[in-house]
Amino acid sequence: MTSLAIIGAGPGLGAAVARRFGREGYDTALISRDQDRLDVLAAGLTGEGVTARGFAADVRDPKALTAALDTAATALGPIEVLQYSPVPQREFMLPVLDTTADGLAGPLEFSVYGPVTAVRQVLPGMRALGRGTVLFVNGGTAVVPHPQRAGTSIAFAAESAYGRLLHDTLAGDAIHVAQLIIPGAIVPGHEKKDPAVLADTLWTRHQDRHGFRHFADDLES
Repeated sequence: MTSLAIIGAGPGLGAAVARRFGREGYDTALISRDQDRLDVLAAGLTGEGVTARGFAADVRDPKALTAALDTAATALGPIEVLQYSPVPQREFMLPVLDTTADGLAGPLEFSVYGPVTAVRQVLPGMRALGRGTVLFVNGGTAVVPHPQRAGTSIAFAAESAYGRLLHDTLAGDAIHVAQLIIPGAIVPGHEKKDPAVLADTLWTRHQDRHGFRHFADDLES
């Protein structure tokens, strides 16, 4: 059996995606920094009939992230679907004139080095399977940079470029790469940005395998 790995898993979108893919038979590797929180999340999902396990790693630590993905694949089966959706830290969101070269190191580690590390770890397994999906989840600053959130605007743009290059390069290997832009906040009860609705959208992106960039809602909303 193959598995889904969610990098940046939490009780909102991550849990909703685990439930949605779990209904289709996928076991889920939950990856974030705090093992205790992951254990609580995994236990709750297991109680709902979803097979899920937590594997702690900081996306800014390539060795830890690689080890977590390797352990997850051994425990749950080859990773067929990778979702990269960690929430950026507040210190990444400084005004552009307050953003220094050193200050960009964190955002770039988070949104560029992390995805590159994760993709390179799971790609051999996807190629061995003959199929795979990589899902990037980003905020609206990935496409409309905001002067008050310079770090994420710059880093998300770089992540988007990397994702698009993967999309174009891996299509011939039956590995689909897509990006979902979620403008603003994830809002429980919202008709388009409720976690369960977004999980359905990501499942559709995995299934239909068309196009790179998709929007959960209008950018103006």
